[in-house]
Amino acid sequence: MEKVYKRTIGIKPETVSGFCPGCMHGTIHKLIGEVVEELGMLDKLVRCEGVGCCGLGQLYVSHDLNISAHGRACAVATGLKRSNPDSLVYTYQGDGDLASIGLGETVSAANRGENFTVIFVNNGIYGMTGGQMAPTTLIGMKATTAPKGRNPEEHGYPIHMCEVLSQLTAPAYLERTSCNTPANVRKTKAAIKKAFQNQIDGKGFSMVEIVTTCPTNWGMSEAKALDFLEEKMLKEFPLGVFRDKSKEE
Repeated sequence: MEKVYKRTIGIKPETVSGFCPGCMHGTIHKLIGEVVEELGMLDKLVRCEGVGCCGLGQLYVSHDLNISAHGRACAVATGLKRSNPDSLVYTYQGDGDLASIGLGETVSAANRGENFTVIFVNNGIYGMTGGQMAPTTLIGMKATTAPKGRNPEEHGYPIHMCEVLSQLTAPAYLERTSCNTPANVRKTKAAIKKAFQNQIDGKGFSMVEIVTTCPTNWGMSEAKALDFLEEKMLKEFPLGVFRDKSKEE
């Protein structure tokens, strides 16, 4: 019998995901493991985690990792990559971690063109800490700190990180994807692989932003959360490539 699929060794054996039903973190972790295994770089892989749900990755991944202080993953990744340039370093961060408290670290690392990879999970809300409004929360979307919905006059507008970083000169690759359909899962895997290959080739800063669901804090069923993502989230955060220097050369 021909084997058509095997579990990646990038995930610890016999590990069962503890992420909420309908959450896409498990799929993203699997894709990272598959990509780096295919690249033959698992023994060089180092992860810098943000806090919250992203920090649960320590329970599942089989490679080296560091749990950074809230928002500081890009700063820690800078030090790790500069001190050990042969390693394959990536950050795994949510929207609150990367685009709020860590906004300065993110923009500065991108502006310097640091040679590591960022995996940015954008579900429009603070997940583990209680469903507070995040920098990416949609206008009108309710959160525990915005019970009447996000009001731009009071809270400002959702931040678009791919668009923000695309204004900088240094970043090598910026793409926004999702995992809401099988086709988009394949596109996300390809984007993650390109981002890691850029690092291997010394091209500099790459970020893959992945728009995901959070049924628990959105207060929706898994199916309704997918509908909301497709009907609302992807209109605010359109998918696509925002920077690819390899095509500019």
